[in-house]
Amino acid sequence: MGKEGKEPEKIVRLRRQLLAWYEENRRDLPWRRDPDPYAIWVSEVMLQQTRVAVVIERYQAFMGRFPTLVALALATEQDVLAAWSGLGYYRRARMLHKTAQFVANHCQGNLPNRAAELRQLPGIGDYTAAAVASIAHGERVAVVDGNVERVLCRLQGWDAGSRKGGGAALRKKIASLAAELVDPHRAGDSNQALMELGATLCSPRNPQCVACPIRVDCTTQGEHKMPERPAMMSREIAHALVVRGGEEVSKREVLLEQRPASLTVMPGMWELPALKKSAVPEDELQMTVRHAIMQVNYYVRIRTVFEDDVEALTVVGGERRWVALGEAAGMALTGLARKVLARAHLLPTVTLDVIASLDGGDIL
Repeated sequence: MGKEGKEPEKIVRLRRQLLAWYEENRRDLPWRRDPDPYAIWVSEVMLQQTRVAVVIERYQAFMGRFPTLVALALATEQDVLAAWSGLGYYRRARMLHKTAQFVANHCQGNLPNRAAELRQLPGIGDYTAAAVASIAHGERVAVVDGNVERVLCRLQGWDAGSRKGGGAALRKKIASLAAELVDPHRAGDSNQALMELGATLCSPRNPQCVACPIRVDCTTQGEHKMPERPAMMSREIAHALVVRGGEEVSKREVLLEQRPASLTVMPGMWELPALKKSAVPEDELQMTVRHAIMQVNYYVRIRTVFEDDVEALTVVGGERRWVALGEAAGMALTGLARKVLARAHLLPTVTLDVIASLDGGDIL
């Protein structure tokens, strides 16, 4: 990189164009209204592998429940998982919680303000450290996510817009160019401008090149060669919906089962009991649900099961308990369980208001 004042004209021009476009076109997102490093950290973790539209609602409820890092550190893991329910990739929530506890115990409850120091914390990697340091504190460090990679690969005409598919040489080139494009006086806005461009205009398919602020310098001006996505796998499963307590919803209970702590996927989360057979007679089928987890599409059959038939029809995988429907709304339910209960009108469609209003005590 050249010295400040002697930088390549193209780099200076690109910075200026990106920042001007960002000022006019950036989305009004709740985490952009709060310069608090904790709020930025939470939003960046939530945004990993999750659509912005989904994150907005969850973020606001989560911050209402845990407004400070210390509040998050003092919460139980089940409280945190309950507030995270529906976002998926629950390991993120567990690591967020553990890191908050570490910071509360060893850093006086304050996140470090430099990327190098943030990277020393358990659970914070290069991307998150750079995002927090640049957006919250203005440190001149590049944030490189999938959107930034795609924009820069198209800009330069580099094949393979992926850290997995491009190899070490490509990753190094992307990191170097990203670092050059960070404005020394507006680091956070520079990084967010590139990420915003990739998220809104420079999309993986059918990019809107006509509206792009840096199209004149773009070598590709359109889609470029990218690694093929792995094909989604399909799997059929079935769960039991077991409810007791009469007609009044306020007095009804649902049978839930906690996934064993030894499992690698969603340990400790609460779900509906699994049926022994995935095939369900048509006249006993209550609903079918498609539910995607990572690279697997689950086609789920839901069967209403009477209390007396539970033992014969279901497979016991963990602790079971009857839960009042009002309590279930605030538990650490799997996304599938929450989806099924909501579609069966046993939970409010939007349950995070309930979660956010809980007093923070143990819910199990």
